[in-house]
Amino acid sequence: MEKESVIFDFKEVADDNLRIAFQECEGIGHAIIVSLNGYIDTYTSLFFRSQIEKVLNAGYINLIFDCSHLSYVSSAGIGVFSAMLKQIKLRNGDIVLVQIPSKVMEVFNLLGFSQLFNFKDSLGAAESFFKQEDSRDSSVFPKVFSCPVCSKRLKTSGLGRFRCSECKSILAVDEKGQVTVG
Repeated sequence: MEKESVIFDFKEVADDNLRIAFQECEGIGHAIIVSLNGYIDTYTSLFFRSQIEKVLNAGYINLIFDCSHLSYVSSAGIGVFSAMLKQIKLRNGDIVLVQIPSKVMEVFNLLGFSQLFNFKDSLGAAESFFKQEDSRDSSVFPKVFSCPVCSKRLKTSGLGRFRCSECKSILAVDEKGQVTVG
């Protein structure tokens, strides 16, 4: 199967209102920096989803989104981020959103998704997050546990935040495998 030149040449792709640039992240396994410029709404979310699918199909599972030039995200855009996070978590990867503007952060907060994602102030902090994850004690994961709210049996392959499939409570799992609500 031939690799997509957009991803492996790390060029820029653009739609009418969204420009996406790719840059491999050195020193972190299966990591790529995705720089977003413009906005993600109902129309551009399809383009955004298709480009990130190419990234995932190329084997990248640790995604750092540079959001410093992202001016707006609608609920459709948040939906794409959420679907990506679910796919990536199943592959033992993660997403970090970097330098997210306050207007965009408000949408994550209003829709209740801010606790599901990792937000960092700089690319360096995002890279440190992934390097710390790479060095964690993998003997804790995968972890099977009961939801502290509804007692549903759940399984996680790594640390992070997610929603219980039964009661929809937001749960956090730390590097030691401790589970807390929120």
